[in-house]
Order: sequence, then C-alpha cells, then structure tokens
Amino acid sequence: MNVSIYIARRYLFSKKSLNAINLISGISMLGVFVGTAALVIILSVFNGFEGLVLSLYNSITPELVIEPAQGKTFDPRIQYLAQLKEDPRVTAYVEVLQEKALLEYDGIQYIATIKGVSSDFLKGREPDSLLSEGTLTLQTESNNYAVIGSLVQSSLGIELNQELNYLQIYAPRKSGSTNPAEQFTIKTIAPSGVLKMQKQLDPIVLLPIGFARELMEEEENVSALELSVQTSSVYAIQEELSANLGSKFIVKNRAQQNQLLYKILNSEKSAVFLILTFVLIIAIFNIIGSLTMLVMDKRKDVAILKSMGANDTLVRRIFFSQGMMISMAGCVSGMLTGLLFCLLQQQYGFIKMEDVTLIADNSYPIILKWQDFVLIFFTVSLISVAASSIASRLSIKNAVDLKENL
Repeated sequence: MNVSIYIARRYLFSKKSLNAINLISGISMLGVFVGTAALVIILSVFNGFEGLVLSLYNSITPELVIEPAQGKTFDPRIQYLAQLKEDPRVTAYVEVLQEKALLEYDGIQYIATIKGVSSDFLKGREPDSLLSEGTLTLQTESNNYAVIGSLVQSSLGIELNQELNYLQIYAPRKSGSTNPAEQFTIKTIAPSGVLKMQKQLDPIVLLPIGFARELMEEEENVSALELSVQTSSVYAIQEELSANLGSKFIVKNRAQQNQLLYKILNSEKSAVFLILTFVLIIAIFNIIGSLTMLVMDKRKDVAILKSMGANDTLVRRIFFSQGMMISMAGCVSGMLTGLLFCLLQQQYGFIKMEDVTLIADNSYPIILKWQDFVLIFFTVSLISVAASSIASRLSIKNAVDLKENL
C-alpha cells in the first residue's frame, strides 16, 4: 500500500486531541453526502419529467417528417417517396395536408389549424395516450369525423355528448372570387374526440385527408409526410432520405421538429445541476479547514516523518489523500443513498404531486440514467482534487523547521 494513503487512512480514523477536528471532518463529509444525494435525486426527477413531457409529445409526433424546402405543398407521387411505403423500416406512412381555417360552432368563431391525415395516422397509436374524452375516430364507412384540440374545444364551447353538434369549417378557395360568399369552401363535420392538453396540439383539428382535400381543393399534393420508423434506424434513415431527396426537401427528426422544447428541457436540467454544483463546491472546500486543523494536531508526527527523511511532497500527499478520502466517502455514500431513494420512489411512489392528471398515481416520476452518475462522480472528484490540493499545500506552507518540535 502507498505510504501516504496508509498514513492518511490512519489519520482519518485515529483519535484526535481536539474533538473539533472530528466535527469539522464530519461536517465536510456530510456536506458532500447531502450535495451528491441531492444531485442524484433531482437529476433523476428531471429525467422523469423530461420523459413524461416527451412521451406526451412523442405520442402524436412521428420519428421523421418530410417537408418542402420552399412552398407549402409538394407532390408525394415522386418515385422515391412512393417507394417508402414498401420500406420494411417504415412502420407508418402518413400523408398530411395542413392549413389555417375558420371554425364556427353555435355562433362562436375561432381560427385553428386543420390537419388532414391519411389512415396510417391511427396505426400503432394508443387512443388513451392522446385523448382526454371521446374516441379517436376520423372516418367510418359512411361518415367523417374530427378530433379537436383542447383549446378549440374550450374556445368554441364544444360538448361531445350533444346531438347535432356539427362544426363548420371555412377554408379559403384557391380560385379567387369577387363575391365574398364564394371565397370560402364551407363544410360541416361532427367532432368525435378531444385531444389531451399539449401546446402543439391545442389549436389543431384532425380530419380525414379526403375530407381535407375537398375542403382545401387540393387533389394530390400534401403539406408533409410523417414517417414512423424503427427507433434504432431513425438517424440512418434520416441521413439516407436527406441525401436522396436533396435540397428541395427538409427531413426532421423529433428533436428538430420542436427544438424549443428540447432546449428548454436541457437548459433547465443544466441550470439545476450548476446550482447544486456550487453548493457542493462550498461543502467540499470545508476540507481546507479540516486539513489545516489536522496538521496542527499532527505537527509532531510530521516532524518525525521529516526527521526520518520525508520530504514536503510526501507530507502533502498524506493530507491530499485524506482530503480525497473525506470527499469520496461522502460522494459514494451520497450516490448510493440517492440511488436507494430513487428506487423506492419508483417502486412505491411515496412522494405525491397535487392536482396532477398526467400521472396515474400522482407520484413524482423518476428515471435513472447511468450518465448522470458518471457526471456527478466526475464533478465531485474534480472539485475534491482542487480542494484537497489547495488544502495540502496551505497546510504546510507556513511550517518552519518542524524538527524543532521533537
């Protein structure tokens, strides 16, 4: 065993002449313990909320979207695009036709986004994950239906259980007319369901694409193609599509479809991590005071080591090693405690949130990521090295001829 580590370990557990030294060392270790455990727990909670938000977002958002680089629509009958329907990696191929329109219900008007989707839109989707009420029905053999966003419902006062609750949709005609009455295509449709509250879905009305084509007078073109693909192939397929389609089309993955959401989630987590890291820095730098008092208590031991030929480097290593032991003991125990707390919360959900409907049991969501543990350990280790190095140098900086203490 390394001499400096051996002596540092003996000093750590040996009895000191001043109880204050043990107290300060314990406080230093406790500070690292609490800070590390808090980092593990809070980052895991943020992971849980991030997973919850993204699960709601991903339930309606496809893995890939193909949009025109210029203009609003494009022809999906291009050979390469048409072949995507047969690609085994593509599990759902959805044609989308989207435009702004005026809605009217019971004399109340509201401007919303109407989104016509092909039949593959319902493929692999769980209605319960999308709807707050009603059914996810867009088309039957004889009728078309609309699924509306929560903002559309609240703005127009739509109640699904009412009879003859038809929604009127006014879409501007492509061919202009001097007669105001002929400037809009007007169609009626009954709403079948209401989407859960999500910012990107609240002002949307989902329609069958055939109904949307008649409303917008668009026979072939689409606004976008939404592709559900095998998760492991997303980036490979995106690169392949971008290369084959060229500059006329833009291919976006989920993060690119809503960059603001991902930036907010990442920035919030980073901000909390930095705040708790500053708390850790303060806790770890208490080691300087602890080591300084330890040097005062062990002056005779240091003098003996010097007389036996030990140089300043060995003495510094002894106190550096002790500082690292204090920090690492707090770090490891804090990480284990944080891990245990998170596992118990995942299993039993004993800490609840009030007035939350997005989570079945109202418990705080927890997702553990090994990357967080690596980041926390690296951060604590880096701060501990800096603090222990400073402490070990300052502890013997003013020592003068320790041999005289013998």
